[in-house]
Parts: sequence; structure tokens; C-alpha cells
Amino acid sequence: MGLKIIVLAKQVPDTRNVGKDAMKADGTVNRAALPAIFNPEDLNALEQALRLKDKYPGTTVTLLTMGPGRAADVIREGLFRGADDGILLTDRAFAGSDTLATSYAISCAIRKIAKYDLIIAGRQAIDGDTAQVGPQVAEKLGIPQVTYGEEIFSVEKGKVSMKRRLERGVETVECPVPAVVTINSSASSCRPRNARLVQKYKHAQTITERQNQAEDYIDLTNDRPYLNIPEWSVNDIESDLQMLGLSGSPTKVKQIENVVFQAKESRKIQANDQEIEDLVKELIANHTIG
Repeated sequence: MGLKIIVLAKQVPDTRNVGKDAMKADGTVNRAALPAIFNPEDLNALEQALRLKDKYPGTTVTLLTMGPGRAADVIREGLFRGADDGILLTDRAFAGSDTLATSYAISCAIRKIAKYDLIIAGRQAIDGDTAQVGPQVAEKLGIPQVTYGEEIFSVEKGKVSMKRRLERGVETVECPVPAVVTINSSASSCRPRNARLVQKYKHAQTITERQNQAEDYIDLTNDRPYLNIPEWSVNDIESDLQMLGLSGSPTKVKQIENVVFQAKESRKIQANDQEIEDLVKELIANHTIG
């Protein structure tokens, strides 16, 4: 029997292009001002899910993402690479959610999905770098979690076996399922798009996106249900409105700054003991280290 895997994915602003308009007055990220990409570590997570799908026949991989309408691009990208379906959580009430509100919304959606063996997510998103959503989802669902994953070996006999990459080495662990697993960027890169799947899913859209389509396209999506990407709102996941968006988010962003290192901020030293010793003393003196 195959596994039922949920992959948490996020469409994030490309932080390589942070400018003066990157933050709104209310302290939230101005996502419309930045190019949007698939969060890199979520792609690592997707690859681990797809490898399990290759290993265990009958396995299904469902992408779950939260964001505005354009976040459906993340689901399409996942379908092109081998995911089976996806769900977009989208509602104005979700706007401005921090990790606490986001994990609450995602946990409510997962309870609606109901049946799953593994929830796999990237360790963190590049727009926040908090690494909190995955663990918070596990806590809200009351299930075990394994963080800093690098490779999932197997899911058998009610346990997931995997390798973790830690600061000072690696370890192999087992954990009962269902469980949440977060994946590091050191894990294998995600496979590229599959040409056959691109042709199959290139017209996959949400109901909101389909509103601007011609009648013949509507007929196409009716004939091919797999082209319909479900949209779930606050009401669909039976959540508490006060725990979502800005009202449910105690975290506020004070400032966003784009740091660019210039050549003048670097220094070359010779490979001799004296220069290395002098550098270490300087770093200790200015509290960079020590």
C-alpha cells in the first residue's frame, strides 16, 4: 500500500532583489514588489517526497501552499515535477500572517485533508529564515517531528527512517508516523520538470484563474478534473478568524534591509602564522568572535 504525503510549499519573494519598496507601512512584506519563486528548501522537500513515491507504488504527493492567487504557480511547478495534486489556501483573512498564524491555518487544512502518513516541508523559507512553521504545525497537530532532515530512507512498519544533517555531523533516526519532517538545503536537489507532465498540467488552474478563460477552456477543465486546483478559504478549513492574519500574528517586522558586501569590506592575508594570529586577535577585540 502506498503512502499519503503532504508537502508544505511556499511561494516566496526573491530575496536577491530586495529594494526600498520591500516592506509595507504595516510591517508586512510587500510581495507584489518582488519577483516570486518556489522556496528553495521546499523543493528539496518535494524531491524527498517524490523519491518515496518512486519507491512505494501507490504513493500520492499533495502540495499544500498558502498565499495570494499567484501562489498557484507553486502547485503547477510541483505538478510538473511529479506531485499528484495540490491545494491553495487563499483568503484576504490570511494576509499578514506570521509563523504562528500560518501554522495554525496549515494545521486546520491538514485536519480537513485528514488522511496522511508524512508531512514534509523545507527547513525554512528564505523570506523569514525562522524555521518555525514545520515544527509549529507538528505541535498543533500533536504528532512527532524530525527536523534538519537530509535523506529519507524508508517508511515501513509504522516508522520513518532518515538521516539528519546537524552542525557537527550526521545522525540516523527513526520516528513513528504520522510525522512532520523538515528538510535542509543540503538534501538532494529537486528533479527538473518532466516534459510529459508539463503538457498534462500546463492548463491546471484555480477557479479564480478560470474566471477569465474562454468557454472552450471551461469545457476542457470540466472534462479533465485533474486540471482543477482547489482553493480553500477560511470557512473551508473551519478556522478561527481571530487566529489568522495580522490579528493572529504577534510577530511584527520592524525593518527590511538589503546587505551587499563590497570589495573594500574584505581583506586578504598571507598563509603564515603571524598574519593569522593578528587576524584572530582583531576579531576577538571587536567581538566578531569570542
